[in-house]
Amino acid sequence: QGQLVESGGGLVQAGGSLRLSCAASVSPFSIYAMGWYRQAPGKRRELVAAMTGGGTTNYADSVKGRFTISRDNAKNTVYLQMNSLKPEDTAIYYCNAALGVGSIWGQGTQVTVSS
Repeated sequence: QGQLVESGGGLVQAGGSLRLSCAASVSPFSIYAMGWYRQAPGKRRELVAAMTGGGTTNYADSVKGRFTISRDNAKNTVYLQMNSLKPEDTAIYYCNAALGVGSIWGQGTQVTVSS
């Protein structure tokens, strides 16, 4: 089974931007559905954005127009560009790779947005 490694989290002021990256050691990467989820303290893990192998995207209503998911199949990497960040975006962000009934999770990266 493969591995996912997230990077790019950190502390940013409200209104700022961050770009998360997830390097995947799954093959073939191009057919996996890739997603970003987040979990804030005391809350359930929720879907933020996802992209199928064919390029179809899906976003949580709370991030539409601010976040963009993209993937580079040549680099086996998926990205999450986060703009206009808000304090309520503070959470641990997890990368997910899914194929059929199988699913792999990364270890997570902390994003903290200060007001």
